[in-house]
Amino acid sequence: MAATSIAAGPVSTHRARTAAPLDRSGLLLLAIAFLALELMVIRQYGWFRDEFYYLVCADHPAAGYVDQPQLSIWILAVWKQLFGESLVAIRVVPALIGALCVFLAGEFAHALGGDRWAQRLAATATLVTPIYLGTHHVYSMNTFDVLLWLLGMRAVLAATRDASRWPLVGVVLGLGLLNKISVLWLGTGLVAGLIVWPGRRVLLTRGPWIALAIAAVLTLPHLVWQVQNGWPTLEFIRNATGHKMKAVPWANFVIEQVFLMGPATAPLWLLGIGWSLASRQGRRAMPLAVALLVVGLMLMIGGKSRGSYLSPAYPPMLAAGSVALMTWLRKRGALVKAIPLAIVVLGTLPLVPFVLPVLPVERYLAYARAAGMQPGTSERKAVGPLPQHYADMHGWQELTDIVARGWQSLTPEERRHAAVFGQNYGEAGAVTVLGRKLGLPEAHSGHNNFWLWGPHPNVDGSVFIVIGGDEADNRQVLEELTPVDTLRAPLAMPYERGTVVWIGRKLKLPFRELWPRLKHYD
Repeated sequence: MAATSIAAGPVSTHRARTAAPLDRSGLLLLAIAFLALELMVIRQYGWFRDEFYYLVCADHPAAGYVDQPQLSIWILAVWKQLFGESLVAIRVVPALIGALCVFLAGEFAHALGGDRWAQRLAATATLVTPIYLGTHHVYSMNTFDVLLWLLGMRAVLAATRDASRWPLVGVVLGLGLLNKISVLWLGTGLVAGLIVWPGRRVLLTRGPWIALAIAAVLTLPHLVWQVQNGWPTLEFIRNATGHKMKAVPWANFVIEQVFLMGPATAPLWLLGIGWSLASRQGRRAMPLAVALLVVGLMLMIGGKSRGSYLSPAYPPMLAAGSVALMTWLRKRGALVKAIPLAIVVLGTLPLVPFVLPVLPVERYLAYARAAGMQPGTSERKAVGPLPQHYADMHGWQELTDIVARGWQSLTPEERRHAAVFGQNYGEAGAVTVLGRKLGLPEAHSGHNNFWLWGPHPNVDGSVFIVIGGDEADNRQVLEELTPVDTLRAPLAMPYERGTVVWIGRKLKLPFRELWPRLKHYD
């Protein structure tokens, strides 16, 4: 009864505001436009290092992985069984999810009472937002993260009107946690938002607690896996924040939000926050606005959070801002209402080459120089001519070819007991995936889940193909070391350029005794 009375006030006004139908055809066209843009450049620059790692993880089904939960990996395992593991086949998935997010952003505006102009503005803003264009270009858990945050906040919006929707909230947030543990930030932010919301009494009803219980049950298998494996993700987070990630001053974090979301969309989501917090019409979205602010504050306090971590929280505020703006323009003509759409599109287009490889490398480099943009990375690593998210798409086939030449130089008997070893999951993953057609075995590495999988049983320590590493360090554990070739990939990250591939023989101690010393989670 309490839940009904809480929702009763907003229901009548909400129904009055949502008289406009859902603009399915318009939103579908915008979703198709997003999909078409992604498909146009789906092969550009080539594989991203993390995509190799995901594919190898998909060969090892588990209830968790060192650096992520299991959902995106399980989906990939099923997908590649159905459609193969080509670059196009894999990248269709994030492109489709991004298109769905565009449609759902427009639907969110409809749920907040927006007419077709508001719906189209919200979907258009989501379509052209730089960070979403980049996130949905490569396969990763991040592309699912955007979708699941959007669905989770949409479910909460529905549950504040209809108590029967709380189990759906639990299902979506539980799946979100099985994809990326950052959904804990979202949950914290939503609780804070519901506490300050005028309808906060909903927290005293059964619904939110049912949602919490469902999310906990869905997450339980992953928690069991963490316990069984010594909480590797906690070690990964501790090492990454302590040794890998750069410090991010608060001012830089805020500036990065404007760049990643696009300066032209900033007025829209800022308006959405203000409308949700201060307007009676927008009050239903207050918990979502507060969630964004609370999560942003937590990330800034952390001091080493990438600006992109907050990006999944913005679509509801883009929708809220679109509804607020179009409500004020409701008596204006179509030409006036079209102006915000044009501003969002034209104001964001110049940023697209920085997040989506729409230009050949040479033209991109010239464009970046003309714009005064310096390549960068959020990690403590040197960069070359390209920013890290582009540099990590170069050099992998060349590296695999060198390893293959070294492998083929071994005798058949040596290959029976030999191993390939990479210094990081990018090298090991690339050689494993691209090397399948070249007769290479799955590579070893001490990095993240490669270490957890352990050494292959057939390896006897007599012969190794070693990718990179310091020569002196390699000679400490191998009696013989002969170079095969050096990677020449001027566009790759500096720490990958100049990588020497070695043939090493006669390991000085059993491989299983050496293995614990090779572990690095980061």
